[in-house]
Amino acid sequence: MEYVDILTSASFWAAAIRIATPLIFGVLGALICERAGVLNLGIEGIFVVGAMTGWMAVWIGADLWTGVAVAAGCGAVFGLLHGILTVPLGLSQHVSGLGITLFATAVSYFTYRTALPNVSSPPRIEAFQPLDVPGLSDLPFIGPALFQQTPMTFLALALVLMVGFVLYRTPLGLAIRAVGDNPAAVEAQGLSVYGLRIGAVMVGSALMALGGAFLTMSAFDAFFFGMINGRGWICIALVVFASWRPGKALLGAVLFGAFDAFQIRLQNEVGGAIPSQVFLMIPYVLSIVALVIVARKADYPRALLQPYFRGQR
Repeated sequence: MEYVDILTSASFWAAAIRIATPLIFGVLGALICERAGVLNLGIEGIFVVGAMTGWMAVWIGADLWTGVAVAAGCGAVFGLLHGILTVPLGLSQHVSGLGITLFATAVSYFTYRTALPNVSSPPRIEAFQPLDVPGLSDLPFIGPALFQQTPMTFLALALVLMVGFVLYRTPLGLAIRAVGDNPAAVEAQGLSVYGLRIGAVMVGSALMALGGAFLTMSAFDAFFFGMINGRGWICIALVVFASWRPGKALLGAVLFGAFDAFQIRLQNEVGGAIPSQVFLMIPYVLSIVALVIVARKADYPRALLQPYFRGQR
């Protein structure tokens, strides 16, 4: 198959959107945190927590959407921990985030091993299945590419619109953006800087956990170690690429998904003539190039990484 045929096939873009879905959840979560002035490097561990808890809830007997809710709730708990450490206590956001990643990953693996001590292969669950949207799924090209995805992909796309609306069309969104740029001005208006920042980190962390839940409850049907594979760190880079805007975040996630889907097809075309590691690094290299090009002009939140204490001017 010619390379142009790959890029113009509906199956290729269906795969790209599927690969992009967990990144969409993650980048939206990181964007909300950073818009409020808090960097959340706990994203990689929160992905793991979401993947494990959502899958385990369904494996125990809950329905799929309850599993999604459990994953989001667990992500919010770790977001609360990160928020308390970095907002009222003013600890280093870098150190706290990395600590959250290590702690959340360790807790997830410990819980899995405790619940399933003698299991050699991960138990399977009945995962979300692709939907067939009447009328839309039969459209040429766009039907199989977009309208034959699982419900969690549609949820991710809906959240892009929702987050964009809240951030730019509501007083709450204005307050979140303001607390990430000028927290003193927010406090002068009688609003709680601590409440806004911690709330944003909790909501953002819940969305991050949904990215992990997608992997075990939609892309796959089991939880296994190493399945997150650096997706959280990619989301942190995509936030910068997106200039902290939900629409551009969606674009960045889909582009990365396209890079990844393309390298898989390149491997099939070339075979063993080129080491597989070369293809695996292609989406990351292209992401770095795109990030370098865009980041120089990025308009980042001015109070990002800066602790704020009540009464401070």
